[in-house]
Amino acid sequence: MGKYQLDQKGKVAVTKFHEKQTPAKFDKKKHLEKIRAEYLKKKQKQTDK
Repeated sequence: MGKYQLDQKGKVAVTKFHEKQTPAKFDKKKHLEKIRAEYLKKKQKQTDK
């Protein structure tokens, strides 16, 4: 048995808290897509010159 046990209401509160925190986390896939798009734009500009 754990030291801190949550009832159903407490579990819901904890779940809600973690759901709110997840968007703030770093999303590696989206970040890589963004970097790749910027790189391709730069590359395109260089080839156009």
